Amino acid sequence: MSNSELAVSLAALILADDGVEVTSDKLNTIVKAASVEDVESIWTSLFAKALEGKDVKDMLLNVGSGGGAAAAPASGAGATATEAPVEAAAEEKKEEEKEESDEDMGFGLFD
Repeated sequence: MSNSELAVSLAALILADDGVEVTSDKLNTIVKAASVEDVESIWTSLFAKALEGKDVKDMLLNVGSGGGAAAAPASGAGATATEAPVEAAAEEKKEEEKEESDEDMGFGLFD
C-alpha cells in the first residue's frame, strides 16, 4: 500500500470516527492538513465512492462475520417448513460422501 492510499484510508477512518460523512473534499482537507504530499485526487474520489452510504464503524466491527447464515424462523409453524429442506440437504450430503469413498472401488492409494 502506498503512502497516498494509507493517508486517504486513515483520513476516512478519522471522518468515520467523528461521525462525519466521507466525501472527496473532506478527505482532501484532512490529507492536506496532515501535510501528506503527492496524493492524487483519484484516491480520494475512489474512497469516497466506495464508502458512500456505508457505516465504516459497522464494517470494522463485523470484519470476521460472514453474511451467508440463514435467518431463524419467526414462528413455530415456519420452523417445520424450513426444517424439511435442511434435512433433505443433509441426507444428500451423506449420500455424496458415501459415493466418493475409495473403499467402494476396491483399491486404495497405496495398493
